[in-house]
Amino acid sequence: MNTTLLMDNLTSPALLFFILGIIAVQVKSDLEIPKDSSKFISLYLLFSIGFKGGQELAHSSLNMEIIWSAVFGVVIAIAIPLYTFFILKRKLGVDNAGAIAAAYGSVSAVTFVTAISFLELQKINFNGHMVAIMALMEAPAIIIGVILISLYKKDNAIKIPEIIRHSFTNGSVILILGSLMIGFLASDSQAQGIKPFTTDLFKGFLVIFLLDMGMTSGRKLSDFIKNGWFTMAFAIVIPIVNGCLVAILSGYITAEIGDRFIFAVLAASASYIAVPAAMKIAVPNANPGLYLPMALAVTFPFNITIGLPLYYAVVSMT
Repeated sequence: MNTTLLMDNLTSPALLFFILGIIAVQVKSDLEIPKDSSKFISLYLLFSIGFKGGQELAHSSLNMEIIWSAVFGVVIAIAIPLYTFFILKRKLGVDNAGAIAAAYGSVSAVTFVTAISFLELQKINFNGHMVAIMALMEAPAIIIGVILISLYKKDNAIKIPEIIRHSFTNGSVILILGSLMIGFLASDSQAQGIKPFTTDLFKGFLVIFLLDMGMTSGRKLSDFIKNGWFTMAFAIVIPIVNGCLVAILSGYITAEIGDRFIFAVLAASASYIAVPAAMKIAVPNANPGLYLPMALAVTFPFNITIGLPLYYAVVSMT
């Protein structure tokens, strides 16, 4: 791995603000991001990446690479929960295995946003259709996780159609797909009119959001550590395996370094927004004290510190 690249990532303001959030919790500071402000910032980030992705998509023509990229993204989102479920089931039971497998098959929009910042730092472009692919990868893993739980528990009480509907109408999915479509339809002059909001403010909002994520992670980390080594190892090893494998396989789909890197990051990330919301409805017996800290307190910080330069190095070498 390029040590200069790693150091650049470790000293980026986004990561340092995340670490500051963890420190603030550990020293019992009264620092706090108001809940409504935090929600607004998360909505803003989704809107911004969706709108900018739509603009990029409007300037590119539909071709087989875009189609195959979309298929590849959905296949990743299906394959990851299918294999991780059986690793988890022996140790954690069917309910927890399904919920965690769904989280790791789905994607983290905030990790995606951080990956975009990483690419901008390296001055590497990516195609706008990757925003749409990220949105497409949210729901399939949730559906597969719920189906696996219902199959192995023979639980007819789980209503698959309702879960499918909830997955596609989840607020984050609706916002990013809607923003993508609006960005696609907007003319260049219309997009330029709101550029100060969609682009210029983006990095500032991102670091404040990561400060809030750092505080959230810090609060959950101590409780999670009590669950033992297996969940900790899973939350680090599985993202490495998924990210590195997809970094290599994506070379058969596209030659674009930026797109391949994003595929790897999406495969390595874990959802801590859409999946917990869906699992709370579908599988109330699954323990959120497992799948939420695994995704947010371990996998997320691992990815934005070590993961991003690692996946980029693998993409660059293959």
